[in-house]
Amino acid sequence: MRCFTLFIILLIIGFTSCTQQPVTRKKPKIVVGIVVDQMRWDYLYRYADLYGNDGFKRLMREGFNCQNTMVNYLPAYTAPGHSCIYTGSVPSIHGIAGNNWIDNTTGKDRYCVDDPTVHLAGDDTRAPSMSPATLHTTTITDELRLASNLRSKVYGVAIKDRGSILPAGHLANAAYWYNDKTGSFTTSTYYPNQNPAWLQAFNKKKLGDSMVKKNWKLLYDAKVYAAQSTTDANQYEKGFKGEKSPEFPHVFDTLSDSDRHAVLKSIPAGNTYSIMMAKACMEGEQLGMGPETDFMALSLSSTDYIGHQFAPNSMEMEDCYLRLDQDIAAFLKYLDGRYGKDNYLLFMTADHGGAHNATFLQDKDVPAGVLHANTVPDLNTYLKSLFGKDSIVHAIVNYQVFLNNELFSAQQPAAQPEKEEPVTYRVVRSRHGHRGRRMVYAVHHNKAKPALVALDREKVRQATIEWLRKRPGISYVIDMEDINKAPIPEPIKTLIVNGYNRDRSGDIEIILNPGWYDNGGKTTGTTHGTWNPYDTHIPLLWFGWHITPGETSNQVNMTDISATLAALLHIQMPNGCIGKPISELLRAHPKTDQSLK
Repeated sequence: MRCFTLFIILLIIGFTSCTQQPVTRKKPKIVVGIVVDQMRWDYLYRYADLYGNDGFKRLMREGFNCQNTMVNYLPAYTAPGHSCIYTGSVPSIHGIAGNNWIDNTTGKDRYCVDDPTVHLAGDDTRAPSMSPATLHTTTITDELRLASNLRSKVYGVAIKDRGSILPAGHLANAAYWYNDKTGSFTTSTYYPNQNPAWLQAFNKKKLGDSMVKKNWKLLYDAKVYAAQSTTDANQYEKGFKGEKSPEFPHVFDTLSDSDRHAVLKSIPAGNTYSIMMAKACMEGEQLGMGPETDFMALSLSSTDYIGHQFAPNSMEMEDCYLRLDQDIAAFLKYLDGRYGKDNYLLFMTADHGGAHNATFLQDKDVPAGVLHANTVPDLNTYLKSLFGKDSIVHAIVNYQVFLNNELFSAQQPAAQPEKEEPVTYRVVRSRHGHRGRRMVYAVHHNKAKPALVALDREKVRQATIEWLRKRPGISYVIDMEDINKAPIPEPIKTLIVNGYNRDRSGDIEIILNPGWYDNGGKTTGTTHGTWNPYDTHIPLLWFGWHITPGETSNQVNMTDISATLAALLHIQMPNGCIGKPISELLRAHPKTDQSLK
């Protein structure tokens, strides 16, 4: 009996001990996010005949391909794109309304990551630098840090400051970007890890300079590019500084050191250099070698600079992606060797796409165009003829009209004439006029007190809309305060709403015709920012840890990326996330009970 009782006691103790063991989830050693700036979805296939088997093709073959991933807000620019990918939110919520915007509360221009309270690390001038302070929400990288009680390590790397800072989030150990004045990677005093020894050693090698000195030559014989690209040296492209013609080979031997630092951003070597920097960071910080999941947020910016300068149909763009394919293949091989394929989770996407050059399309008899460079001056001239005031329109930024708020804060005195004149009369729009009638104000041209010109915001707004609607290339002009009444189709209306931030967006949205864009009047290269598929249809590939090969053609939104990462990692979604986990990907993901130790 005593033996039986002892057996029962030991059994209970053993059971209790087992139930008290902590349950831990299997997780990847590291997450690697790759954002290819200005990569159109069709680049996965356009150059596929010349891709190797271990780069883009490997990601598509061994990974999960979301074929119909869309940007679901406007404008389709770099800063909102990187913010959306990592927050799962839209400018209306996360606050990054563009690369630049006008702050409606102060009337001042603002760059997306400017922060006057911090400084460039190691800069003796104490000049203002960068941080994620303007980002209103958390990122998936922030949530990873919070979920691990800050034990997970998060780093961002990019040529562009905004491509590094915004993905890395508020709680990053550091974000590093390229300083084209020094040819080195740098950071700001916002981050705790400002100038580690490994970074100093990496910068001292001057690898970027050595790559620029090799010049930019075609990877293959020029004849190979004839199938997918226009002939070299055409009117659609802009050459580099010192070049007589924008054609291969691009030689940089005569450039000064500062010019060589700058040109690195706009050649494929900029992507190679960024990947080298990411590897140096992973090794220097021992990412993925601890008990927690770490995160490397890598953005490849040079694809965007090349697109802006040469446009999609150029040999330069094709050569850029052929070289990037090789860089991706080498990077995957490096990750395999360092972590093992099943121990890292990687996704690759883009922040936006890019349009065909408008002149190129026109030469092919395809409707296209560029918004006139004098749109703002011409509009202000027209508005002055109605309301008697200069600079009523502050600017057109992000395809949005920003009115000069100072002119509507109070009645403005009319300008006084230089000499006395007889009394005359002028018709002006008045906020006090009955049902919007025009009121006649007496203007006494003498030394008496100046007459007040009453600027009515609603009338100015309506006059602006009517004028813009008559301009070539404009499909819709929308009053942002009355968007529900605008006769515009979906998904355009939702994209506008998602992109509207009261403090950082304009008064009026301009939607251009397909094939049209605002490029500051330039006829070379290209740009982006519109709702059209060439700007908003982006690649999205998942690869590695717990990713089963497959694909879906169902629509996935850019906002779904962070929600899916949160589901895979079993952490909370960012606090402004409106996306949903990609169900087709998660169906192929191992069940939760199989991911428990």
